[in-house]
Amino acid sequence: MKVGILGGGQLGRMLLQASANYVVETYVLENDENCPAAPFCHYFIKGDIRDYATVYNFGKNLNAITIEIENVNVDALEKLEKEGVIIYPTPSALRIIKNKIAQKEFYKKNEIPTSNFIVTQNAHQLIENIHFLPAVHKIGEGGYDGKGVQLLLDKTSIDKGFDAPAVLEKMVSIKKEIAIIIAMNSQKQMAIYPPAEMIFDPELNVLNYQISPAILSETILQAAETIAKKVVQELASPGLFAIELFVDENNTVLVNETAPRVHNSGHHTIEANYCSQYDMLWRIILQYPLGNPKAIIPSSIVNLLGADDKSGIAIYEGLHDVLQMDNVFVHLYGKTITKPGRKMGHVTIVSHNYEELTLKANKIKHTLKVIA
Repeated sequence: MKVGILGGGQLGRMLLQASANYVVETYVLENDENCPAAPFCHYFIKGDIRDYATVYNFGKNLNAITIEIENVNVDALEKLEKEGVIIYPTPSALRIIKNKIAQKEFYKKNEIPTSNFIVTQNAHQLIENIHFLPAVHKIGEGGYDGKGVQLLLDKTSIDKGFDAPAVLEKMVSIKKEIAIIIAMNSQKQMAIYPPAEMIFDPELNVLNYQISPAILSETILQAAETIAKKVVQELASPGLFAIELFVDENNTVLVNETAPRVHNSGHHTIEANYCSQYDMLWRIILQYPLGNPKAIIPSSIVNLLGADDKSGIAIYEGLHDVLQMDNVFVHLYGKTITKPGRKMGHVTIVSHNYEELTLKANKIKHTLKVIA
C-alpha cells in the first residue's frame, strides 16, 4: 500500500518510525529536504503542501494520504478523494478544523459545549466588540503552536489583535486544560485514550509539560469523553483526533480546539500505552483492528524548546545527566538549527507515582537546555 504524508515535521517523523511495523510504502511531501521526517520515508518529494497542483500530483498515484499539519491544500485533497484516494481525515472534516472560525461554528451548530465567541473580519470589527474583552483572538487560518493567537485583556491590548478574519473567544476561568486522543475507523468504531492534563508555557503558549492519565473526578471524566466522542461523531470522518478541552472553575467541560492528526499531547503513548497514537493511525489507514489505548503506566512529558535567546546550531546542554535518570525516554527530532521557542524534542517519564512524575518533569525542564 502506498501512503503519503503531507508535512515532514517531528510528528511525521514519529509516524514514519511506527510504520516499520507494517508493510507500507511511505511518501512525504515537504518543502524542506532536511526536515525531521525525510530520512524515515521511502520517497521524499520536495514541494509546498499548500499548493494545489503540487498536492494533487503528489497524491494521484497513492492509495491513501494523511496529514501532519492542518495547513494543507484541501481543494486538491477533495479532487483526489473523488478519484479514489482515501484521505485521513476526510477533506470535509479537515476544512472545518483548519479554520478556527468554521471550527467554533461547528461546535455551536452541533451543540458541543465551547466558550462564547464572536467572529471578526477585520480590526474595525474587533474594536467594535471591545466590550467582549477579556478574550482570546485567534486568526481564522494559518495559526499553529501558539502563533496566530493573541490574549486581549483590555482595550490597551486591542492593537495586538488581527486585521483579518478571526474568532474572538470569551476568556474562560480555567481550572485544568486536558486533551483526549480519540480514534475512529471506517466502521465508526472508536478507541479513546485516557485524558492528559496539559500545563502550558504562559509566554509562548505551547505545551510545557503534561501528566497522563489526568487526575479527574468521574463526573468530569465522563463529560470530557462524551464531548470528545460527539466531536468525532459529528465530523463523521475516520482518523485520529486530539480534542483539547477546558475544565472551568465551575467544573464545566468546554471544547477549546480539535486537531485532526497525531498530536503533541499524545507523545507519551509511545512508552506509556499499549498502542501508541502513531500505531493507532496506521491501523486505521491500513484497515486493521483498532489497538488498545489504555495506559500501561502513568507518564509525564517535557517539551524541549529552543532557549529564548539562542539561535544557531543546536547543542543539548544537560543531555548526559538526563540520560542517566531511570524510566526517562529522550526523543530528539533531528532538527539541526535551534530558534527561540522551537520544538526540538521531548522527554517522556513513566512512574506509578504521580509526585515523582511531576518532580522529574520539573527537574528535566531545568536540566536539559537547547542552546546554540
